[in-house]
Amino acid sequence: MLERLIKLRRMPQPWGIRGLVDWASAIVRNAPIDQASYGARIAKEKDNFQDCINVHDLPPIFHYWSNKHLRPRLQDCGVESIEGFFGNRLAQAYDASPNDTRRFISIGAGNCELEVALAKQLIAQGKGSFRLECMELSTQMLQRGAKLAAEAGVANNLVPLEADFNSWRPTVQYDAVVCNQSLHHVLNLEGLFGSIKHCLRQDGPFIVFDIIGRNGHRRWPEALELVREFWSELPRNYRYNRLLSRQEETFLDWDCSIEGFEGIRAQDILPLLVQEFSFEFFFAFANIVDPFIDRSFGHNFDVAAEWDNAFIDRVHARDESEILAGRIKPTHMLAVLSKAPVQATICDRHLTPNFCIRRC
Repeated sequence: MLERLIKLRRMPQPWGIRGLVDWASAIVRNAPIDQASYGARIAKEKDNFQDCINVHDLPPIFHYWSNKHLRPRLQDCGVESIEGFFGNRLAQAYDASPNDTRRFISIGAGNCELEVALAKQLIAQGKGSFRLECMELSTQMLQRGAKLAAEAGVANNLVPLEADFNSWRPTVQYDAVVCNQSLHHVLNLEGLFGSIKHCLRQDGPFIVFDIIGRNGHRRWPEALELVREFWSELPRNYRYNRLLSRQEETFLDWDCSIEGFEGIRAQDILPLLVQEFSFEFFFAFANIVDPFIDRSFGHNFDVAAEWDNAFIDRVHARDESEILAGRIKPTHMLAVLSKAPVQATICDRHLTPNFCIRRC
């Protein structure tokens, strides 16, 4: 059910943190952009995904954790599956639209697996009068998406759109906007959110599933301390980073944003969304459990081993208690936003958007 929770994170080589900070800060201030640096990052981003066919391949321990701990919470909030969540919201937008042909857009569509599934859902419900634009930077991913759409019989409903969402300027109005694990790749969040507000129909949903932790998918100090506390309990062979091919006796908290755009401004996503939109639905989860169940170290765990499962259960329990107490903040969110004011936000317990923002 939850294969789409975390996309493949690219693991870059060191690039120069001081230069990145100065460069990103200049862009946020709308100062002149270093085009050479930006071009290098664009090239790296394309290269990272050129041959990436399966972006949702996660270790078995992730599925143990998600099915035991995350799925019941999602169900309590009325979410049976991620695809179903997106599909239901698009179906509602379809019914609410006055247009004969509904227009949707998915920003950062990748290989278009989700988009093909959504198109099939809508058509199966008799809602076939729509166009779903699939915006993606990578030509190769769009080509794979077009092939997948043709094989699924939905090619007439999916429209490939090769574009850079950092500079995208929409020229038409959309009945709904979808962002599935793409916002944490965006440098110009302010510009993108402005474009979405400009092109989204007044009552249209902005549907988001993304990563909202610290930039580069690192832990903030208060969370890093807890990760290292549990890290000290791991047998040595569990501390081998399979993506970076190195032993980490101490958890090194790798910064994924030093090349390309992976997690480039992840920590700014939620505050800016709160500033620019209203939340109809908000579900936030997980923090310190992430490194133990993701691709770097998750494959070191054995779901058939009692100790492994019990360890993940304990990490999750500590994660939950610290998040609920507000001492650490969630790193993932599923949300539906609106341009129009919302009377009340559906959320999980007291984990509102404002509560989940880390205050410096």
